Order: sequence, then structure tokens, then C-alpha cells
Amino acid sequence: MRANTLRRLRPWVQALAFILFIVVFVAAGRVSFLPADLFFRLDPLAALAEMLASRNPVPAMLAGGLIVLVLTVVAGRVWCGWLCPLGTVLDWVPAHKPAPKEADLDHRWRQVKYFLLGLILLAAVLGNLSLMILDPITLIYRTSASAGWPALMAIVSGLERAVSGLPVPGLKDAVVSADNFLRNVALPMYQPVYELGGLTALVFVAVLALNAKRARFWCRYLCPLGALLGLVSKVAWLRRTLGDDCVECARCARACPTGTIDAAQHYASDPSECIMCLECVPVCAKAGQHFRGHLAPAAWRSYDPSRRQIIASAGAAVAVASLSAVEPSAQRPQPFLLRPPGAVDPDFLGQCLRCGVCLKVCPTSGLQPSLTIAGWSGIWTPVLTPRLGYCDFSCNACGQACPTGAIPRLTLDDKRRTVIGHAYVDRNRCLPWASGRNCITCEEMCPLPQKAIQLEEVEAWTADGRTTNVKRPHVLQERCIGCGICENNCPLSGQAAIRVYAPTDLGVAAPG
Repeated sequence: MRANTLRRLRPWVQALAFILFIVVFVAAGRVSFLPADLFFRLDPLAALAEMLASRNPVPAMLAGGLIVLVLTVVAGRVWCGWLCPLGTVLDWVPAHKPAPKEADLDHRWRQVKYFLLGLILLAAVLGNLSLMILDPITLIYRTSASAGWPALMAIVSGLERAVSGLPVPGLKDAVVSADNFLRNVALPMYQPVYELGGLTALVFVAVLALNAKRARFWCRYLCPLGALLGLVSKVAWLRRTLGDDCVECARCARACPTGTIDAAQHYASDPSECIMCLECVPVCAKAGQHFRGHLAPAAWRSYDPSRRQIIASAGAAVAVASLSAVEPSAQRPQPFLLRPPGAVDPDFLGQCLRCGVCLKVCPTSGLQPSLTIAGWSGIWTPVLTPRLGYCDFSCNACGQACPTGAIPRLTLDDKRRTVIGHAYVDRNRCLPWASGRNCITCEEMCPLPQKAIQLEEVEAWTADGRTTNVKRPHVLQERCIGCGICENNCPLSGQAAIRVYAPTDLGVAAPG
């Protein structure tokens, strides 16, 4: 197939791959035949980092990562140019088009992505995966889950309210029917809310805004996955080659979105920087370039990883791991640090990719990305925040969707017996205890067949000095699993009168 025909085919492949990403994202937690972690299984950086950190490779991730690496050995960085969802979005965002004589950024900028790659992998060797927040698949999925999806749901709900308010007979019933259908098929039952949604969106917008400096700035200078695939592309079989009829018109250099066609190298390109987009093909004045097979490795460039850079990455990785180890949270965990069912630190931190899949599939928005509560080593890892959403007693989706097994794949029965935390009543705020007013919400909401919250009827004083009979809640700690539904539904404003604390022994399980 001719290169120009392939170039015209590329946008369609990109669109189909992006549609697949969206379908997988929307279907996460709803269908079992389509893995929620499909794109993470195809991420060789995620597979390699998880394997180094946990010393226990995930077969599905390892197999998918090897497929992408083999594809890279054959055809170069086609993942970046044809399949990567973040790369596709960057192609769709308006980018800076340099003037004919405008100088490109110093090539040493390209060293940054290799530094980040070394930093991520060396930190993973030390058991720290906090820097996986820079992985492109993690970046776009996390943004979609904690910012894009909630914003879309808010827009849909706003439009429904606006349309149903129009004075059209039968329109409100039609809107309600459509909403019920969409909720059953794709949309969540509740409006997702995330504490770090705004910050996550700002980071993603910054990545897109860098296109105003150079096209695919992220891919050129920052992407650690691109750096890994670039190193493999040094031995790629299919590469761009210049023929003797090249007249050095510079049109190919201006068309290249990654700036790898270098006038100083007589308009040759570096296969580790070429994303095989083929945009250089139709602009070539004399058809003086070809894509052919090569057996010898490509030449090493000045910006490629050096011994000094590896030492710098190693030093930075040691600093990240050591500083994380001396955080207060490493010695004394926060009392409200509640992990998903079965997830236990520190092993959890060595397996979690910070990908956001568990956030997406949690039906109550109970799982939130952490910023400070788990320390630097736990940044963007999921924590249960009961005041925002509880752990649904009939749901085990987070463990089923987790790509690395950081959240164990528990059966529903096992999950219902797994202790997340323990609830305690604040008698200074609880209405029956502090004000002599009846409230049995927490006992009513407890989902355990044998209630973990029991009521004791006593005589108490009211605020105006009268005596009355009230039912005071007591938590039976040996039964409580810490699902947080009591805290979530406590009718008090602000801080709840019953709160879930992290357990001191995660091996304790509720009976039955």
C-alpha cells in the first residue's frame, strides 16, 4: 500500500481508536465482555512500572504491552501516531505552525521525556509509582473520569431541566423516559463529584495548551511512554529514508508535527522521534523520501539518554522514594485514610497506577483521588470519602476493573465481609446523644443483615429541660465493615455525627 494512501487512512484509524477508548470508558463497570482496563493492558510503560514496583507482573498487562512493543519494533512509533487517545486529541487541537525560517526549540528539550522515563522506572524499582500520574493513558483516563465525565453529566442534567420546563404537552414525560433509558444504558444514577476534578482538568488543559508552543509538545518533550517507545524505535524495521533526488526544499520539515526532520542532518529524521504520521509524504517536492525496511539500529543522537542523564534520573528517583518514606503519613497513617475493599498499604502503593478506573466504576463517587491524605507516595490513589459517597454493599466493581490487582478481585460475598474501616458515633454532635432528639437514620441505613448499629432506648433531657425517651445509636465494632453509608446519610450539615475511621487491623472481617 502506498504511503500517501496510508496517510489518508490514519485519521480514520485514529478516530476509530478514540471511539473505542470512549466506548470502553463509558462501558466500564456496566459490561463484562469489554475490559475497563483495555488501554492500560496495551500500555508497556504501565506494565513495566507495575512489574518493577510489585515484583509480580500482571499477565494481561504484560501480554498487551509486549504486543505494542513488537508493533513498535516492526513499524516504529505507530502507537503514538495512530492509536494513542491523548495523541489523537493533540492532533485535533490547533497547534503552532512555525514560519519557514523560524528556529525550532533546542533539541536538548527532548531529553526531558527520557529523564522522566528513567525517573518513573527507577522510582518503581524502589516501590514508588506516584509518578505514573505522568503516563499518557493514565493522564487522559483520569481526566475523563474525574473531570470530563462529571461535567458532561452536569450538562445533561441541566439540559434536561431546561427542556422539561418548556410549555410543551408531554415533553416532561418524554424527558423523564429518555433520562431513565440513558441511566440504565450508559449514564450514572447519581451526579459524580470529585474533589480534585478542577485540578485534574487544569493539568490536562495545560498539556493541550502547550500545542500553542509547538505541535505535539507533550509527545516531543514530555511523554514518558513516548520515550520508551522511542528507544525501541531505534531498532524499528520500517523507517523513513531519503533518496538521492531530495532537493532539500524543507517542506517535509515544516509538515512534521514532531519536528524530527532536521535541516542540520540533511533533512533526515530520527526514528525514535518519528510517529509515522506520514504527513511529510504529500508535501515532498520530488518524492525523494521513502519508508523502507532497515536491519541496522539507528544512530544515537545528542539528546538520547546518556550516562549522566541516567545518574540524574537515579538520584531524583532516590530523592522521591526517600522523601516519601519520611513523610508523617508513612509513620502514622491518617485516621480517615480509607482504601477500597481489600486494598492494603504499603503493597497497594506499589501496584496502583493512579489511573482512575476505580473512580469511574464506583457508582456513588465514594472513591476519590487523594492529594495530601495519603502523602506524596499516595498522590492520586483512591480513598473512600464517605461524606461524598459510600461503598455500596451490592457492588464490587472497583476490584473487577482494577488493571493491576491493587484492588483485589473479590467476589461480592467476600467484599461484603471485608473491613474497610470502623464507624464511631460523635456523641457531641449526634442528635439523640447531644440534643435529646430522636434520629435513627444510621441504624436504618446500615446494610448488614445483622445490623452493626443498634439502638438503645433511654430517658434523656431535651434542650428546654424536659425529659423524653430517645433511641441512642451504638456501633458494634465486631460487625462494622466501614462502608460509610451511615456517615453519608447522617442528616447533620457539615461533619457527620458518625464517622468511619481507618481500622487498625484490616484482617478483621464482619461475620456473615
